[in-house]
Amino acid sequence: MIASLGIDYRLCATASAGRGGLDDAELARWLEKSGRATERLVRTFAEGEAGFLGVPDDTAGVAAVVAVAEELRAGTDDVLVLGIGGSSLGARTVVEALDSASNGPRLHFPDNVDPHRLARLLARCAPDRTAVLVVSKSGETLETSAHMLVVLDWLRRGLGAEKVGSRVVAVTDPQRGHLRRLAEERGFRVLPIPPSVGGRYSVLTAAGTLPAALFGVDVTQMIRGAAEARDRCLRPVADANPAALLAALHVGHMEERGHTTHVLMPYSDALRTFGAWWVQLWGESLGKRLDRTGRMVERGPTPIAAIGSTDQHALGQLFAEGPRDKLITFVRLESPSYEDLVVPEADPPYAHLAGRSLHAVLNVEQEATALSLAADERPSLTVSLPRLDAHGLGGLLLTYEVATALAGDLLGVDPFDQPGVERGKRIAIGMLGTSTAESEAARDRLARAPGTHRYAE
Repeated sequence: MIASLGIDYRLCATASAGRGGLDDAELARWLEKSGRATERLVRTFAEGEAGFLGVPDDTAGVAAVVAVAEELRAGTDDVLVLGIGGSSLGARTVVEALDSASNGPRLHFPDNVDPHRLARLLARCAPDRTAVLVVSKSGETLETSAHMLVVLDWLRRGLGAEKVGSRVVAVTDPQRGHLRRLAEERGFRVLPIPPSVGGRYSVLTAAGTLPAALFGVDVTQMIRGAAEARDRCLRPVADANPAALLAALHVGHMEERGHTTHVLMPYSDALRTFGAWWVQLWGESLGKRLDRTGRMVERGPTPIAAIGSTDQHALGQLFAEGPRDKLITFVRLESPSYEDLVVPEADPPYAHLAGRSLHAVLNVEQEATALSLAADERPSLTVSLPRLDAHGLGGLLLTYEVATALAGDLLGVDPFDQPGVERGKRIAIGMLGTSTAESEAARDRLARAPGTHRYAE
């Protein structure tokens, strides 16, 4: 079964989008560059890096995930997924996209360290019927560590220390790290994130597949879809490679037309969190101070997630008449995720809706928005899926992971590191624990800065 994914980029070419589009020569040049970037990515993978490309081949890993999910599901009503960023967004994307597949426990993603949500969840959940997934490759993520310690104490008080380990699964590095050691000491089940797979590329590892399998998603089909997409996305000819085409269009529009704001706008509520997942993947991978040679560049696109048709009434005006710095990608489903609803017979002024399905109306809204933007020379492209199932979603996720890696190559930056995020983590840990020179310098900078006011009621 081949997952079909279509890309219609007519409205980001000069023939349709005028000065906002790429001309034939520009597009051909960026497709050629993207094809060469694909060849370099294949070599990088062969050398043991870019490990996310090998995840779809790990059939033993998928079997282990399914086994743990089956073992936990029978005695579980609620699952707390403790992770943040890529350790949470990937699983949330899968669960929310495929929520019609649910035949398992309720899943909760209290990713933010703000206590508001977690406190209410713990008040509603029963410790003996709750499974806890702690997802952190390093085991050092500040927010996840704080959540984990709070929840482990909640389990201890509810079950007794000797039973805590039976309710917890650690998804982490297979050999090292604080979480790995804690899991071994406390008797937690452990599933690995491969060392060469970064957190934001981990959705197809146990970080994403274990919550999905607990929820009832056919993760074997999801991985098969990803494997088929991976093989397509490593083709050296860019116009036969959807990831290379996406990278060429986005970087080409950045470099040739100054379109540095990239918008992803699915016309599907089921893909709402897919937009948030992509924002982290695109922004954290491509926004860099230094290029691969160490030269200062301070560059990268700004990603924005929107949802159609809701955001036609929130961001649509900005997209239509604001700064001409945007390339918009619409994502549409050819078939609805659920049983469709049909508008009944109606008199004027509603007669034009009579007999129309809501899904058809939604897709007309998407087409009209794209054509309206093109009429004012504002470019867009449309990614389409025939349906949203586990197989197709796996292919979509893998395609965007490869597109991100290729875009990093075209921009000359490392798409797999995140030094700016790590600096913030180090400062926070220094402020909470033993001060470091970096955290003290940050405090001093704040202390010297004017501009703090408090207003009495």
